Amino acid sequence: MKAITLASNGGTENLIFTEIPTPAIKENEVLVRVKAIGINPVDAFVRTHPFALEMFLQPQPGEPVIIGWDISGVVEALGKAVTQWKPGDEVFGMVNFRGHGKAYAEYVAAPADQLALKPGNISHEEAAAATLAALTAWQALVTYGKVKTGEKVLIHRAGGGVGHYAVQIAKHFGAYVIGTGSAAKKDFILGLGADEFIDYTATQFEDIVQDADIVIDSLFGDHIFRSLDAVKEGGRLIALLVPFTDEKLIQKVRAKKVYAHTLNVSSSGEDMGRVAALLRSGEVRSHVSATYAFEDITKAHDEIETGKTIGKIVVSLP
Repeated sequence: MKAITLASNGGTENLIFTEIPTPAIKENEVLVRVKAIGINPVDAFVRTHPFALEMFLQPQPGEPVIIGWDISGVVEALGKAVTQWKPGDEVFGMVNFRGHGKAYAEYVAAPADQLALKPGNISHEEAAAATLAALTAWQALVTYGKVKTGEKVLIHRAGGGVGHYAVQIAKHFGAYVIGTGSAAKKDFILGLGADEFIDYTATQFEDIVQDADIVIDSLFGDHIFRSLDAVKEGGRLIALLVPFTDEKLIQKVRAKKVYAHTLNVSSSGEDMGRVAALLRSGEVRSHVSATYAFEDITKAHDEIETGKTIGKIVVSLP
């Protein structure tokens, strides 16, 4: 089968198109013929940083390194213990995160319980988009944030991959949503259903919001302190990138009696099914701003590294 392997950490020239054997499946896995792949910032991060390669992929010595976790495709074969799927089923999911998902390939061996049935009203591209990003939004808001009707939710980078799903999911649960972004994304973010928009380039969001029930923070560094200022006492702060290990941060969290959690999104077929239900009903939609051919995956990496994409970037296979 065709696959894209990572020769070594570095630039996109290290993404090598090659032919490798189709993967054998274990008894609890299905073989998926991939129709679309979701591209995430973490893909480029793993490509460029050796420590990230070990942290996220954990490849075995000597095996080809294949980036990616987000797939949508068609079930081709079943492991002997698999009963919930049949050949021909259209499925999507985030495969083996954290671990070696090996999504940049024509075929992927995926644990059967990490997949959901692709809704018939969306494309494979829209489904592949709604995997890592949508699961992150769901688990941040629902699993750990415990979002409730009428609560005020502040979502940073509301026009990006995770953010645009988070706005829609929060609105599904009846929350009052404030989204931050650049001025160029204002109409997009409000169009998702956000109740308020804050241009982070012109305004300090914590000057406007100090009473959020939940803040979803998706940035590195000291930005988390500002997000903590925006959470009300007893609220919830969910970080996607920053661990709560800094002593000054810990003390401030305790003083405000805030529930603080750093999310490590997990490959859950159950959660994927809940996202699928929202996609099926139309309450959540994937905004795919660019679709690239498999052979143009380096262009997809170039675009995701700008940090300015709206919604999601995907790669399509024949």
